[in-house]
Amino acid sequence: MNDNRGDRAELRRCSTLTEVAFNPAYHKLRLSLAKFGQVNADGLALVAGLAARVKSNVLGNTFAEQMATGKADGSARVSGLRFRRLLKLKDREELFTAMGRVVALLGGSVNLHSFANSLYYWNDRTRKQWAFDYYTKSPSEQ
Repeated sequence: MNDNRGDRAELRRCSTLTEVAFNPAYHKLRLSLAKFGQVNADGLALVAGLAARVKSNVLGNTFAEQMATGKADGSARVSGLRFRRLLKLKDREELFTAMGRVVALLGGSVNLHSFANSLYYWNDRTRKQWAFDYYTKSPSEQ
């Protein structure tokens, strides 16, 4: 998708998962991945819509660790309160909106692999791993 800036721009302008699902760029991606096996259409829509907002891929820390670090004063870029609210989200539409804000807070620089994997498989196991990663890097964020 990085090769086609127009597709990324279309997906970046989507404000809901429904808009992502109506977008031809999403279906182009979905069909290209379907040849490798079953595709979680809802998970892929979440990833496609949010990955289009990512400006740079930052390796090293997981996405949850990135949320816990980074400010000049050593505090978390995503507050403990906002992080706990993220962990409670189960509805993908709400998650789409909230994660769009988090990507903006991180300046569009995220560990894309960790980010995409977490969103695609958003479940209790993912949320638990995020809690371990976040609080290991920023134990004072309560």
